[in-house]
Amino acid sequence: MNQLLGLAIAAFYRVLEVVMVLCMVVMLVTVFGNVVLRLGFNTGIDLSDELPRFAFVWLTFLGAIVGLHRRAHLGVDLVVRALPLLGRKLCWGISQAIMFVCSLYMLYGTWLQHDIIAGNSSPVAQISTLWVYGVSYITSTAIGLICLANLVRLALGHVADDELIDVNEEGMSEIHDIEHELADPASRKGTAS
Repeated sequence: MNQLLGLAIAAFYRVLEVVMVLCMVVMLVTVFGNVVLRLGFNTGIDLSDELPRFAFVWLTFLGAIVGLHRRAHLGVDLVVRALPLLGRKLCWGISQAIMFVCSLYMLYGTWLQHDIIAGNSSPVAQISTLWVYGVSYITSTAIGLICLANLVRLALGHVADDELIDVNEEGMSEIHDIEHELADPASRKGTAS
């Protein structure tokens, strides 16, 4: 059952990544195509004003989900690194709870605005703006579930100590791996033999 759930979660994030790539392709093709048409042929694509904007909204909102899952969001860890383990757990739990509440507010706010968003059409494409701003349903639900799962894992004691610092600086994971290898006496015995 856990394997099946793990595969479903991995497939979900893979789909999000594919949609994000498609959004980038739409932005690139429509903007570049419009520039070429304007400069070369003195014409343009009307949709090239809306489609890149809509794709950027989706890219940003879906990227927030993937970023939270990968623990890749920006943050400051100066204070948290100085805290003892209990303080780190407390701060991590508080941050997860705050993000969970914010995701609930986002979901509730989108639900309150649903009829207004669904009733409006985009000026050029004439599609319901729910297709644009409805992505906040997906984002708020996914972020809420991630934070809730993290809070449950914290309550059950299944959160690793290295997860308590949510900031992953580029290139720092290798340094932390080396630090753990040097600090772990069992790994030094294995290399000495």
